[in-house]
Amino acid sequence: METIRCSAPGRCGLIGNPTDMYGGSVISCSIGYRAHVTVEPAEQLEIVTCGKRLVVNGPQSLALDGSYFDVARAVLDYFRGDPPRCRITYGSEIPIKAGVSGSTALTVAILYGLLRFKGLGHNLYQVAELARYIELNHLRIVCGYQDAYMCTFGGLNYLDFRGKQFYRHAEAELFATVERLDPYVRQLPFVLAHTGVTHSSDAVHKPIRERWLEGDAAVRRGYEEIGQLAREGKKALLAGDWMRFGWLMNQNHAIQRELGGSGEANERLLRVALDHGALGAKLAGAGDGGTIIALHPEPEAMVAALREAGSTLIFYPQQAPGVSLDGNEARVLTEQAAPHAR
Repeated sequence: METIRCSAPGRCGLIGNPTDMYGGSVISCSIGYRAHVTVEPAEQLEIVTCGKRLVVNGPQSLALDGSYFDVARAVLDYFRGDPPRCRITYGSEIPIKAGVSGSTALTVAILYGLLRFKGLGHNLYQVAELARYIELNHLRIVCGYQDAYMCTFGGLNYLDFRGKQFYRHAEAELFATVERLDPYVRQLPFVLAHTGVTHSSDAVHKPIRERWLEGDAAVRRGYEEIGQLAREGKKALLAGDWMRFGWLMNQNHAIQRELGGSGEANERLLRVALDHGALGAKLAGAGDGGTIIALHPEPEAMVAALREAGSTLIFYPQQAPGVSLDGNEARVLTEQAAPHAR
């Protein structure tokens, strides 16, 4: 078997999140940071990350323990009936627990690497859905579909999740609608600022998710409104109407804040961004720490103020490739890929 080297990007939600968990719509963009994975033949099944090595010698080795091995454990647990004999080595440039899909990018990259190593054919939609299934059922993380689709497809996309159901069996799950906006949007005047506070997206999403399942009228109404904001945002983004798009971002965040999905560190940076001329600012991910995103056509003074206010990392959306092969094999996986990649 050949050695497979691949990577997948992180992502940031421009507008519409977190309605990807509720049959809504989202506009999302990849970032330049990536998770990298190598899958190579070995005498036994091994996981290597952060300078540590784990030999998988039975189901007990796949029990989650909160370590950096857990993402690979979750993917391997899915393949438990047909475990590969290989060494999986991985690392990531994506900030940890920063609300930009670091764990999902690793899940997608490890999954894609193993699928290629095992010679299994999956298209991009199947990879995204399988990654989401593994996160929910094997890694036990409650989060939406946006992450898996963005880490798989990359780029700048309008994503529509209407008709999808969270706990449906994988065989019955509908595919999301992925509309590439990259060809039409050349300018992305957005800035991402990490609060310096790490978080668990599962911990943020779960209480609100439970309220939605119980029929909480405020949650149901709020997320219907946010989904509509994303659909309106698509028009504003394609027209380059930044004033309108910024207003829609602010409305998105106001609803999420009211539902309890923000956090003190987020609110501090959001206020700084708006006080320094941002047209709009909101959460880039789940909230309660992580990263905010602000829209500002000339952001230099705002960026300086965000750093002074405690942001530990400033970065930007980037229309980067989705999951892809690295090194001499490098090419973006597309629907026109060779038959063995389907």
